[in-house]
Amino acid sequence: MSNEKSPEVASEMVAGKPKSKEKTQLDRDALDYHMRPTPGKVEVISSKAVSSERALSLAYSPGVAAPCLEIAKDPEKVYDYTTKGNLVAVITNGTAVLGLGDIGPLASKPVMEGKGVLFKMFANINVFDLELHTKSIDEFCAAVKALEPTFGGINLEDIKAPECFEIEERLKREMKIPVFHDDQHGTAIITGAALLNACEVTNRKMGDIKLVMNGAGAASISCGRIFMALGVLPENIIMCDSKGVVYKGRKDGMNKYKEQFAVETKDRTLTDALKGADVFVGLSVAGAMTEEMLKVMAKNPIIFAMANPDPEIDPPTAKRIRPDCIIATGRSDYANQVNNVLGFPFIFRGALDVRATQINEEMKLAAVRALAKLAKEEVPEKVSAAYGGQSFSFGPEYLIPKPFDPRVLLWVTPAVAKAAMDSGVAGKPIADFQAYHDRLEALQGARTGFVRSVMHRVKNQAKSSGKDLPIVVFPEGASTKILKALQTIVHEGIIRPVLLGYKDQIAERMDILGFDDLKNVPIVHPSQHPKYREYVDKLYDMRNRKGVMGREAERLMADPDYFASMMVHMGDAHALVTGATQNYSDCVKPIFEIIGAGQRKTASGLNMVLFKNKMLFFADTAVNIDPSAEQIATIAIHAARVAEYFKIQPRIAMLSYTNFRSRGESPSKMKLAAEIVKKRYPHLIVDGEMQADTAVNPDIVERIFPFCEVKNGANILIFPNLDAGNISYKLVQQLGGGEVIGPFLMGIQKPANVLQRTCTVDDIVNTVALTALEAQAFMEASSTYPGPGERN
Repeated sequence: MSNEKSPEVASEMVAGKPKSKEKTQLDRDALDYHMRPTPGKVEVISSKAVSSERALSLAYSPGVAAPCLEIAKDPEKVYDYTTKGNLVAVITNGTAVLGLGDIGPLASKPVMEGKGVLFKMFANINVFDLELHTKSIDEFCAAVKALEPTFGGINLEDIKAPECFEIEERLKREMKIPVFHDDQHGTAIITGAALLNACEVTNRKMGDIKLVMNGAGAASISCGRIFMALGVLPENIIMCDSKGVVYKGRKDGMNKYKEQFAVETKDRTLTDALKGADVFVGLSVAGAMTEEMLKVMAKNPIIFAMANPDPEIDPPTAKRIRPDCIIATGRSDYANQVNNVLGFPFIFRGALDVRATQINEEMKLAAVRALAKLAKEEVPEKVSAAYGGQSFSFGPEYLIPKPFDPRVLLWVTPAVAKAAMDSGVAGKPIADFQAYHDRLEALQGARTGFVRSVMHRVKNQAKSSGKDLPIVVFPEGASTKILKALQTIVHEGIIRPVLLGYKDQIAERMDILGFDDLKNVPIVHPSQHPKYREYVDKLYDMRNRKGVMGREAERLMADPDYFASMMVHMGDAHALVTGATQNYSDCVKPIFEIIGAGQRKTASGLNMVLFKNKMLFFADTAVNIDPSAEQIATIAIHAARVAEYFKIQPRIAMLSYTNFRSRGESPSKMKLAAEIVKKRYPHLIVDGEMQADTAVNPDIVERIFPFCEVKNGANILIFPNLDAGNISYKLVQQLGGGEVIGPFLMGIQKPANVLQRTCTVDDIVNTVALTALEAQAFMEASSTYPGPGERN
């Protein structure tokens, strides 16, 4: 949440306060996140392909002259031929950045980039962030006004009060595109929705409540205005700042914006003001509300403690003192998070889509009411799944929708667009709102980010299973990449990790990285484990007729990969993940020798490829150099079961260099494999042999091969050999813009997965999350397919 603080409050927040050890760890992670692999968080990507001389001549000279001339004749054509209609400027001068105060325009840039990321992620709006080196209102306004031809809207950000009020007012008067200061209005809109519903839950009427605000900056002023628009009486609002109550006749620290909220009262302190108050709205500093203040409030007090990052009073304390209270904060780890991301992306989306000339009070109030109304709707399962299976229903713990609720786009955006039309500021009214709703639904892939959405669902499914967390062992315990991934995984709470290696060495690495959260993770050196001798004897029994004698068994069992495989085989761990620092073949060998392949003795590698809102499965990408038709059929069946695990209907394509001609060894093999699959599982959709473009392009099938059983594009691509599979997924990953997760081992008796040495920390996190889900499925000991592989 982005709260504009008054100058007094901002100075209190940053005046020499030391950072806690926990924040130092967060700082390190954040710095690494912003630096690697590419500095910053945004990039510009062309929406048109420029892959030929002809395309270049269209994109630039001479072809570009044609749209220029059309726009010169009719300025409205700029929306047809350029991105202006979907481009917002996020503009600041860095004078009031989050809780950091006046850090200047350059230091504010990471925040502005982050704002752009949220615009894109939640509403598919493109953003350029602009940091202006001026504190002059005149200079700032002149610079922004001169940019009007470029942008469809202006989002003002992190500008200190009271200057922010005059800047916004002037720009709104002088510009014909929407200008919106989110620190003011975003916070006010979300808080207004929460207040409406909190009053309904506590059987209060807006016109009867006594409301006390702590903080007199931009967000507070805007909140006060929204509250009055929603029915709170001006005389029932008491505003406090760092000097106490804002009352009529006060001179110290006043300005014309605070004067609007000055009331006749004998109260002079926040404690005085809160006696008998129904509502506390905090936009100030951590700890501003004491236990004594809370005790003197009215029955069922409504507490909005929105100081960032730590609230004026934390919910556990508030509930302990006043069990009858309703509390909201800006924090995601408590109920009722007041988060601006519920507002600004969708408000701008609606404004841009009707080419609004401004964002007026009617549009803001429409957003308030849409959010309040949505919170009363039944919450679908997919929203609960995104939050670890939590159940949400309208009431004290659920006043406003959750930020990752995809319905917010579909409720708030049309409401804002309609309000713009009804209030006469829409330049391009929407004729068919059902068609508009459908278009918004189509945006939701871009809104959530498909990869993030899939992995978020996987992690929360693992967290919400209701079972004991699986023990996952990591042979590369000293790997920095593994430790960084575990730092995230431990917070997710989806596994119980065990690290293998030298305890002192791993602990030292944790200290260097500042990972105190991992200090409780068990660290085991294989030769010092109490079951080491038992494992040695077991390995000898398993492998003595394959050349492994007693001394060799001791040596191998001291190897972390062999030891981890034996832990899984013996049931002392549920799964293992390795390969971040080693050759794939070295890691997979102990898995095959100890854990072993399943019933059909065919292990294989599977990669999930997430591309343009589709999930594809590539196999075999890791194990079998030149599999037989029977092996390929088994690989395809395993992959189909994985697809079904993700509730995707499998459509299997057996790939080769010909289409349905079966001339040559490889095409014949793939055709036979398709026939074997069909014989073993007649319900599966499978065909081949076929070329890759035929497999993924439904138009080719429809035009040329209408007899092909795989319609609408294959989602499981089975390759004739390891060369083809491995090369294909890596090319898609590096050149095609696809996100690749894996490879995962299928056909192994217990969950074990091997990373690529080139993996990133995010790759490891994703692999561990899927391994956790796989391990939980195996722990169920179900008779149905348990996860990626054949485990019986």
